[in-house]
Amino acid sequence: MRNNTNLSPIKNTKPIALYNSEQVYAMEQAWFAEGYDSFGLMKQAAWQMTQQIEQIYERKTVSASHSTNTNVYHRSAHPRRASIWVGKGNNGGDGWLIAHYLQQAGWQVEVMTVGFSENDFVIDDQPVTSKNPSDKQSDSSNITDATKALQIALASSCNYQRFEGIISHDDADKINLPADVYIDALFGIGLDRAPEGVYKSAIKAFNNVTQKNNTLAIAVDIPSGLVASTGEVFERIAIQADVTLCLIARKFGLHTKDGTDYSGDVIDIPLIPYQKACQQTASHHTIAEKNASQAFEPVATLMTAAHSMNLRRQNSYKGSYGHVLVIGGNRVDGSQGMGGAAILSAASTMATGAGKITVACHEAFHGSLLTSLPDAMTINLHDASGVKGLIKQASIVAIGMGLGRDKKAKALFIDYVQAVIENEKSIVIDADGLYHLASLHIDNHKLITELREYSTNHRVCLTPHSGEAARLLDQKISKIESDRLQAIKQCAATYGGDWVLKGAGSLVLEQEEGKEQIYVCDIGNAGMATAGMGDVLSGVTAGLLAQQDLSAEARSLHQAVLIHGFAGDVLVNQANSNTNTLLVGQRGLQAQDMPAAIRHVMQLMII
Repeated sequence: MRNNTNLSPIKNTKPIALYNSEQVYAMEQAWFAEGYDSFGLMKQAAWQMTQQIEQIYERKTVSASHSTNTNVYHRSAHPRRASIWVGKGNNGGDGWLIAHYLQQAGWQVEVMTVGFSENDFVIDDQPVTSKNPSDKQSDSSNITDATKALQIALASSCNYQRFEGIISHDDADKINLPADVYIDALFGIGLDRAPEGVYKSAIKAFNNVTQKNNTLAIAVDIPSGLVASTGEVFERIAIQADVTLCLIARKFGLHTKDGTDYSGDVIDIPLIPYQKACQQTASHHTIAEKNASQAFEPVATLMTAAHSMNLRRQNSYKGSYGHVLVIGGNRVDGSQGMGGAAILSAASTMATGAGKITVACHEAFHGSLLTSLPDAMTINLHDASGVKGLIKQASIVAIGMGLGRDKKAKALFIDYVQAVIENEKSIVIDADGLYHLASLHIDNHKLITELREYSTNHRVCLTPHSGEAARLLDQKISKIESDRLQAIKQCAATYGGDWVLKGAGSLVLEQEEGKEQIYVCDIGNAGMATAGMGDVLSGVTAGLLAQQDLSAEARSLHQAVLIHGFAGDVLVNQANSNTNTLLVGQRGLQAQDMPAAIRHVMQLMII
């Protein structure tokens, strides 16, 4: 995985609509149905991408040459070099035109073709050498747009060589084509399987040469090998891009699962007003506009900025900001238990701003809890009467963190969740609570139906990772990961409620005014892949829900995921020079570091 290069312009903090590949194809067809030319669109795409490539290279060059001591910039004397790798589809057509435009701009261009035969470079049995490609049927209706693009590039004397002609499949690591920028135009958004044969070898060679030379890798529309609709990369065979130039509309797969590792910085090149085109096309075909608009609704919304919060009223007290009851931290026979899970959740709840908190945990952990969190109250987890009395008093109940998975713990889970329903309280279910929920579903227990019905009018938040989601749906983890979007929808359909499917590019599904809204939270880092982080998230979620003074957006589940992710990023990206606080870093990040960072993030969001 390459480091984030920060080569894109200032990131947009507005929510971004995300689409799957089928929707993007439909947008294009709607545009063409309005009478617009497909090859004209390809030329416009290539021209805009060329401008972006030059700007990205310029930013990189200036950054590398800047002297921090003298504040002087200088430029390299050698000509700019581009290596453009093209496949046979329209993505390759984009690549040929980019080569043409870059060469016109003074770049030294070398096109690496993959999957082409020698005959593909001959038109009418003649090599393409004419300076006017129209003389060679470039505008003929029986010639594809990709071929027209090839003709233009070769007619302007762009150099090219066949990948198959210079290297065998087993020698991909030996290729060395010096360049300043490498451009991936091998596959478009239609790929839904692992690249094979020469394409697999070419992707490996591309990644090898860019990493060996430490140079820019820029992907056209999507990194080749990444599935646009799911974010999946098969067998880790995909272009490792520093920047992805995303055409027409933002693809869902760029921001979840493997997409976060392979796409680098994403720059939008919208090209067409697809929403208007889709509506007009529907009207021309006498399709109800409502149905048409639904067909082009985004599959999810990318969130990169949290909702702001107002200052609290001076005339308030602890009861103004809710009472959270955390139920977990059990000590199962034969083990020391998981008291830390409940403590982490409780500490995060307080850091988020809840007014007061009670932790129902095993008596063995009361001393540890009060030592680490003296402002919390405690009760024995197994005091069913006392805990249910607190459920009546609490604003929010969070259950499952370190609860245990034996029969006694399962009985407590059922008893306490039923008490939540009876008292109409909001609930957050995580960890061992999800384990028991899956078992109850297998048992066809009535609590599943009760909870699903309850969630239609009350807040029920569930926060599994892929392994927990797999058990909840009785599926393999690989199936969950192959289509995370479908998995979170199936979880909501089965159990009701609002959901987080944790992972790279965490998905959030929330019921808003009777309609499902799905968010991708592209925040956080790999250092958060450590024990206890899920317990922290459950605490943040409960802490926000408890604060009735916050707006609905500021108390939302996706807000909790964003705050959680921002806190993790603060710990690995920022050091406090005023207090000499050390930068934690990804490999040393621990869940116990999070509450302090959460408090910091919460303060940053106040306006």
